[in-house]
Amino acid sequence: MAGQILGDHYEIERELGRQSGRWTLLARDLSTQEQVVIKLLCPEEDVRSDDLKLFEREVETLRALSHPCVPQYIDYFEHQLPTGKALALVQTYVPGKSLDECMKIGRTFTEAEAKQIAKSLLYILIYLHGRQQPIVHRDITPSNIVLAQRRTHLINFGSVKMLLSCDRSAFTLIETHDYMPPEQFAGRALTVSDLYSLGATLIAIITGKSPSQLPRKGTKLDFQQVVDLSPAFADWLSWMTETSLDRRLQSAKQSLQVLESGQIQRA
Repeated sequence: MAGQILGDHYEIERELGRQSGRWTLLARDLSTQEQVVIKLLCPEEDVRSDDLKLFEREVETLRALSHPCVPQYIDYFEHQLPTGKALALVQTYVPGKSLDECMKIGRTFTEAEAKQIAKSLLYILIYLHGRQQPIVHRDITPSNIVLAQRRTHLINFGSVKMLLSCDRSAFTLIETHDYMPPEQFAGRALTVSDLYSLGATLIAIITGKSPSQLPRKGTKLDFQQVVDLSPAFADWLSWMTETSLDRRLQSAKQSLQVLESGQIQRA
């Protein structure tokens, strides 16, 4: 598709990713000369029944958000492909490396680096979870965290869930299972679910191993066999990744306060 024009003024530069009925493209906005990301969904192709709802939810979410470390909504339109009509979401492009890309070339992160990434992401989660209608990202993984321009960015809002006081619905699970807490496997995504996924992601970038590659003590990740961390930070990570909802840290704000204070005082 390189060189093709979408939406009158978006020139495709290259493909970033592809799934069944979905494309993620890097393009240039010819009106501003800025690079952008275009996500295409072709409902007439072999897509799951919830894909259209999830795509529309991502559009709705990005339209509502305004944060320097999450993608910004730019445009939304229909585009005619040879195979049928596609929906196109245009958002800002974050030119950097994902934590997953860093891991694939063998990089591991120091405790100090991991703490800085943790703080940056917790500030983002405080923003998302603190909205009048809290937003649960549901897919915090090394692939969806990008280091760019001296900032840590959270991307890919295609799995988000907006929490309503009466909402008990569960959408199709499209998240990365390695980083999911138990309640999410049961279709229950809460704000504390993002905390577990963040904790598991931090453990992965420190150890260089995905959660499925780490030893376990019962149901908990036994990462301390693999890496030497300060007792306070190791306890904090363990608290973040408690499999029991009642024993896990209860909010992004609390998690940040405990991390910054270094005082681990569990009830």
